[in-house]
Parts: sequence; C-alpha cells; structure tokens
Amino acid sequence: MPYSLGMTKLRGLLKASHFGPTLLVTAISWFFARYYWWEGPAFVIAFGVFTGQLIVGWSNDLYDYADDLKHSRIKKPLVAGTITSGYLTNWLRFMVPFSFIANLLGPLGIKGGLVYMFGISMGVAYNFYFKYNIFSWLPYALAFAALPSCVAISKDINPPVWMWLGGAIFGSAAHFINVIKDMDQDRASGIGGAPQRLGKRNSIVAAALLIALGILVLIITI
Repeated sequence: MPYSLGMTKLRGLLKASHFGPTLLVTAISWFFARYYWWEGPAFVIAFGVFTGQLIVGWSNDLYDYADDLKHSRIKKPLVAGTITSGYLTNWLRFMVPFSFIANLLGPLGIKGGLVYMFGISMGVAYNFYFKYNIFSWLPYALAFAALPSCVAISKDINPPVWMWLGGAIFGSAAHFINVIKDMDQDRASGIGGAPQRLGKRNSIVAAALLIALGILVLIITI
C-alpha cells in the first residue's frame, strides 16, 4: 500500500472513531490512572481505554452510515469515501478481542478491565438501541461512571461516591450536549432519544441542570 494511501486510511480510521471525544476520554483515563498508579501503568491503561473508545466510535459510524449518507454528512469518512465499510468492519473485528485482552491483562486487571469493558458495551448498546428511546442517557451515565471507577477498582479500592455518581451525572449531561447539533436531522430520521423528545432548548436546560447537579455532588462528597 502506498504511503500516502495508508496515511489517508489511517486518518479515516481516526476520524471514524470520533477522535476528539476519544482523545478526551483517553486523557481523563490517564489522569485517574496517574493518580492511582504512576506514569508507566497510566500510559498502558490509557492505551487500553483508547482501544475501547475505537470500538464505540467505529461501531457508531458503521451503524449510522446509511443515515449519514441520507443527510450528506460528508465530514464522515465513510460518506466521504476515505475508507469503506468493509475496511472499517475488518478493523472493528480485530479491535474487539484486542481491546478485551489489552484491558483485562493490563494494569486494570480482570475486575477493573471488566468494569471498563462494561462501559464500552454501554457505548455500543447506545449505538444500536438506546439512542432511539427515552433512556438514551442511561448508557452515557453508566459508561462515564465506569471509566474512573475501573481504575480505582484495579487497586482494590471501592470507588467513592463522587467518582461514580459524578461520572454518571456528567455523562448524562454530555449526552444532551452531544445530540443538540444534529437534533433536527435525528428527528427527521425518526431517532427519538431523550434530547430529541425534549427539543433543543429543553436539552440545553437539562444539560445545564445536570452539570450544576454534578458540581454540587462533587462539592458535597469530595
């Protein structure tokens, strides 16, 4: 494969992973891992988290391909033709078992690794099911609670209340914020998650209230 073509496909894979949010979640995992471990294991944990986020992003782009094509979302690599669905599917088939191995056999251990992979399963469940119903916020809440908690569990520490509850609340807020930009197109496609049912204005209010509640939880419980 020519170098330029290989780099184009690599950029397509990264873009299909929703690279901005993927990088943010990976950075958050490194922060918590650095707190409980030290730099070496923290980078290994962050790498494992990164592989899990690839699964969520890639499965989302594959499942949404037809809808993205319908709405001419040319910034999506599958719609733009940067990569093909078959190419992305092959990478996803590789990454699922690889991510399980990387997380369960890494510093997170079996218990911490399973908690993190549960969070990943919630992300995938959102892509295929929850985004269409009123409980669309639930996978975000569970996944964001699992992310920091899995690191604490890896050190045989019970995750404190502020960690899992704050994660759940901020995760729910992130869901409402994330949906706002595509809400009109989502409604046209029959996607009826909680934000789509509430509308843009009410979703902004819901996100603001959740963020305020999350801050309050942190203040009270830390």
